This record gives sequence, C-alpha cells and structure tokens, in this order.
Amino acid sequence: MTTQPPTPTPTPTQTTTGGRRRTWTRLNPLLRLLILTQLAFNIGFFAVLPFLAEHLGTAIGMAGWMVGFVLGLRTFSQQGLFVVGGALADRYGVRPVVLVGCVLRIAGFLWLGHAEESWAVIGAVLLIGFAAALFSPAVESEVARQAVVWEEAGGGSRTSVLALFTVAGQAGAFVGPLIGALLLEVDFRTVCLTGAGVFVLVLAGHARLLPQHIPGRARVKARGGLRGLARNRRFLALCCAYGAYLLAYNQLYLILPDEVERAAGSQAPLAWLFALSSLLVVTAQLPVTNWAAHRLDLRRSMAAGLLLIAAGFAVVAVARPAGWTGATGLLPAAGFVVLLTLGQMLVAPAARAWVPDLAEDGRLGLYTGALSSVSGLIVLIGSSATGSLLDTGLPPAVPWLVLAAIPVASLLLLPRHSGPRQGRGRGHQPGTARR
Repeated sequence: MTTQPPTPTPTPTQTTTGGRRRTWTRLNPLLRLLILTQLAFNIGFFAVLPFLAEHLGTAIGMAGWMVGFVLGLRTFSQQGLFVVGGALADRYGVRPVVLVGCVLRIAGFLWLGHAEESWAVIGAVLLIGFAAALFSPAVESEVARQAVVWEEAGGGSRTSVLALFTVAGQAGAFVGPLIGALLLEVDFRTVCLTGAGVFVLVLAGHARLLPQHIPGRARVKARGGLRGLARNRRFLALCCAYGAYLLAYNQLYLILPDEVERAAGSQAPLAWLFALSSLLVVTAQLPVTNWAAHRLDLRRSMAAGLLLIAAGFAVVAVARPAGWTGATGLLPAAGFVVLLTLGQMLVAPAARAWVPDLAEDGRLGLYTGALSSVSGLIVLIGSSATGSLLDTGLPPAVPWLVLAAIPVASLLLLPRHSGPRQGRGRGHQPGTARR
C-alpha cells in the first residue's frame, strides 16, 4: 500500500462538515482504515461495557465490592499493559499484534456471554482487557506515525489527523451503548455476541486490508527500550501532565455524579451531560483542532486545554456554596462538562502528536503504550486520593478547588519545546518523524 501525496493544507475556515470530508478524502488508505478501526473498536466495546456492572450484580450475583474489583481488573489488564502491546508492535509489526488482539477480544466476549461463575467472569474480563492492550497501542502508534508523515508531506497539521481519530472513537462510544441497550431487551448474552461479531468483522477487514509490512516502519529488538524510556525526562514529564488531564477527565465518573445527585435529587441528568460531552466532541473536535493548529504549538495547545479544565472545576467550586438545586443547580455541572470537554479537545490530540517527537527511533509503539500506562497509574493513585478527599467532611467547594489546582500545577511539567508550529510541517522531528 503506497502513501498518496496529500493536497495543500486546509485553511482555518474549513470547520464545517464539508471541510471534515475534504480532510478525510485527502488521507491515504491506511490512515482511513485505522481511523475506521477506532470507530469499530469502540462500537463493539461500548455495546457491552456500560451494561457489565449491572449484569455482574444481578445475573451473576456478585457483591458490590466484587463488581468494583472485576471492573478494576479490566482497567488494569488493558490500560496497565498498553506498554506491553506497544513494545510488541515495535518488535513484530502492527498487523500480527492487531490480529491477535482481535482474536482475543472475540474469545473474551464469547466467554463473557456464557460465563456464569465468578472465576469465569474474571477470566473473560482479563482477556477482554488484554486484547485492547495489544491492538490499541499498535493502532494508535501507527496513526501517530502516519500523521507525522502526512504533516511533513505538506498535508497539514498532524493534530488534524489525530483529532479525526478522536472523533471516530467518540462516535463509536456514543453509538455502541445505543446498540447495546436495544439488544439488552433480548439478554446480555446477545449483547456480548454482537460485540464479538463486530470484532469478527474488524478481524476479517484487517486480515485482508492491513499491509504485511508498512513502509517506513522498521522492527526493533525488544531489549533496551524501557531503559531509554526511563531516562527520557521530557517524555515522562509529558506522561505526568497527560495523567493530570486523565485524572480530571475521570471525575466525570467520580465527583460529577455526587454533584448531580445533590442538585437534582437523582443521577438521571448524568446521561444528558454525557451525551452533551459526546456531541461536543463529534461536532467541534475538528474545528477546535484546526483553529489551534494555526495558532498554537503543541505545548501551548496542551496548556490552554489544561487551563480550560481547571476553569471547569473552578466554576463548580464558586457556585457550590450557594447550594442551588433543580435546573439552576445543574448549570455549574453543565459548565464543568463543557469546559472539561473543550480542554480535552486541545489536550488529547496535542499529547498524542507530541509523542513521536519524544520517542526513540523505532519505539513509537512502546512510547504510545507507556503514555497510557503511566498516566493510567497516575489516575489510579489520584482517584483513590480524590475519593478520600470527598469523605473528609471538608467544605463542599474544597475538593473542586483542589482538583482545579492539579491541571494548573501540571503546566510546570510540560516540556519547554514542542517543535515547529503544528500546522506548518516544516523540517523533520526526532524519532519516527525521520522515517
């Protein structure tokens, strides 16, 4: 599969659906395949995941602590092992790692659909998580590498490609639960079988379309990568700043439900707030990315996003002492969701686009996986601390103020230089940009 020469860089005004389509049609076939892969991954996954906890508690009869333990195992087997999947992609190539990951995900969903004992559920969940630890960093690292190549060929900002990747993932996360909710009217097994069916289609498509060897991607030895990564202070600093963003984003599931319950008397409005976040990403991610690409380098883009996230927490902190309830009481929570989502639109593509500049030659998969694993560990520790903070009996505004301070403090961790302006694509960057 050859890379087609892209056409000139789009202008900042290409923020409409037409501009999005033009960006899509100018991408090479491999990039389009990988972006559609992200859409399919999330449709299949999120058709099942939102209904797992209820299934474990009612159909399987697990205690609440056990349900939480199983969900935590899934996160660990996925996020914590991203670094393993990334290293394997560097060593053996994208195609075999993605195909094996899809096979394991199919097996995991089939097993989960038929599991009736706790040990079987745990085994299935671990398999489902490890499958993603294989295929996700392989796909993400190749999208990042191809985005750099696209930028250097004059196609435009690498963040535009990564933003399209984010939109595809968010669209899948939005559509998946709708499909799962419809199928749940039959039973949970049908939901799992459908999720497995989606990955069967992904497996078949990749077996046919994904190249055996991707031009410019050299395989490297497995040894030595972690040692260099551990000494890469700029990359580790980026991981910490990205971890601060992920910790803030995870408050959608920890501190926001408490605030919604307080203001509305139930958590029913949460679904609308989550839908608002998804809709913002799907409709505004590319316009925001195009705007930032012509005005901000990667460091400033991340800094602006982190400040927006901090402002979201501050909005609730300022309003919380008033004790508003009802529709008025939900306005600060809605403001928090909007600002957090806008911050995400700036931070996530910029962080992914920055990794190729900091990675060693041939180790982009390892570094892409490490970004998720290190930041995931930060979220695990930070979420535990946040939960403790909520139980201390402090004034209600204090936890929100503390959480607002975290992304602000993380600005000090951002590496000082992020290369040329995102949208110009001049010269080459360290690491994979030279390949």
